[in-house]
Amino acid sequence: MEYRRLGRHGIHVSAISLGGWTTFGKSLEVEESRAVIRTAFDAGIQFLDLADVYARGRAEEVAGEILRDYRREELVVSSKVFWPMGDGPNDRGLGRKHIVESIERSLARLQLDYLDLYFCHRYDPDTPLDETIDAMDDLVRRGRILYWGTSVWEAEQLRSATDLARERHRTGPAVEQPRYNCIDRHIEAEILPTCEELGIGLVLWSPLAQGLLSGKYSDGIPARSRGSQDGWLDATLTERNLAAVRRFDALAREAGTTPAALALAWLLRRPAVSSAIIGATRPEQVTENLRALEVTIDDGLAGAIESCFEGCELP
Repeated sequence: MEYRRLGRHGIHVSAISLGGWTTFGKSLEVEESRAVIRTAFDAGIQFLDLADVYARGRAEEVAGEILRDYRREELVVSSKVFWPMGDGPNDRGLGRKHIVESIERSLARLQLDYLDLYFCHRYDPDTPLDETIDAMDDLVRRGRILYWGTSVWEAEQLRSATDLARERHRTGPAVEQPRYNCIDRHIEAEILPTCEELGIGLVLWSPLAQGLLSGKYSDGIPARSRGSQDGWLDATLTERNLAAVRRFDALAREAGTTPAALALAWLLRRPAVSSAIIGATRPEQVTENLRALEVTIDDGLAGAIESCFEGCELP
């Protein structure tokens, strides 16, 4: 396993991390999740990414049952706060009350004393930015979290948060978690260079475009796949995107690897990327994704990959 620094910060994370967005507590219960996590941790993945809203807290509960089997200091565990977790007016957002109450509930579900990373799951226009920064800084000073970060924030918002934190002698964001993959490259224009400039690490979600880049949709939509569920990926599984994926599959075969491994390797070749979060419902998927660490991408192959997806986009 390769371990990378989180931006300019001292903590190191595995280049490939494991997430529980649509799996833990939803499609997988404790023992199925345990098999996936064991395979990941045995291979050197030490970063587990979660959120309070995943399966309405159940993902954290499932992970908490499993993490008891491991030494805490060997792990990097993250969660997130923002989305509604109740019907009350303060059960959402990035106000101090919701942040302070949410971290305690997440820690209880995870059976942990602290989180390594705590993400603001979206930007909150209804809460003053200084209130959010102060609340996160207080959690760092209390030892409830080690670093805080953001997810799906714009470059201007990241810069404002960093500048304001410095002015107030507070802890600023250490990491941003955007969507980034071979099809959706929007962060390259502003977010990626801003994070590099500010020393903010990048942890990527949807590196396989919700499974589109895994190759499993090249010959149709498999039963029980995410694409078969209630129109979940209808806007993504367009004919233009599928034609591009078929070209990409052929390129992966020519390169002697799998589409998933090639897609992940294309992301990990960027020094600014700290980690790419994978999801898995079976241990074999973890093993397949780890093949990305064996793939070398030169400029020619990178150009060929990018040409496969010209004109494609994700909603």
